[in-house]
Amino acid sequence: MKYLLLVLLSILGSQTTNAQIYEFGIFAGGSNFIGDVGATNYISPNQVALGAIVKWNRSPRHAFRASVIFSELKGIDSKSDDPRRIQRGYEFSNGILEFSAGLEFTFFDWDLHDASSKGTPYLYTGITTAGHDNFYFDNNGTLTSENTTSWAWGIPMVLGYKVLLNPYIIIAAEVGARYTFTDEIDGSIPDADFREQFSFGNINNNDWYMFTGITLTYTFGQKPCYCDF
Repeated sequence: MKYLLLVLLSILGSQTTNAQIYEFGIFAGGSNFIGDVGATNYISPNQVALGAIVKWNRSPRHAFRASVIFSELKGIDSKSDDPRRIQRGYEFSNGILEFSAGLEFTFFDWDLHDASSKGTPYLYTGITTAGHDNFYFDNNGTLTSENTTSWAWGIPMVLGYKVLLNPYIIIAAEVGARYTFTDEIDGSIPDADFREQFSFGNINNNDWYMFTGITLTYTFGQKPCYCDF
């Protein structure tokens, strides 16, 4: 019995080792904000976004994915198509550091050990959290810091297309919306001490922001075993 248990553990350990196929690389692109200040174009990058990304390809059709991305979110009323915002003339810039984790689904089988050139569309979703500063606009429209920071939790919705350039390098282009559970990134809903006096905009719509860019990743690890999926 003891010998049989050792054999089973050895087999399971071998399958776990063979299942390891990873990607690690960079994200580079741009960001834009959609909220109560600035333009409301969905895909209109106006600030640089840079970050790192890692993936664990768990089967030919899905991968676990995590990333960290930094960018400045910027909103300028004068760039809006809304005459009321143009007349108001508010402007803000808020640096965010986003952490994201979730699942990436490919439309077609994605076997990294097939040497032939290939490509596939993919979807990514999961959960995000982005650290940002808190501020508000006073009665004169002046941006005033609250000297506090918050975490904006959200849901990423990413559509992309990736291509295997060679057995080790993958390039992808993607556009991703982040729906957040906060309305504080642009200062339209201040913290409790200032909320009643300085809130403005549509309090029923939370903030969104977009990342548009490319990823370049390097693959490594053992040849995968997908027999359990």
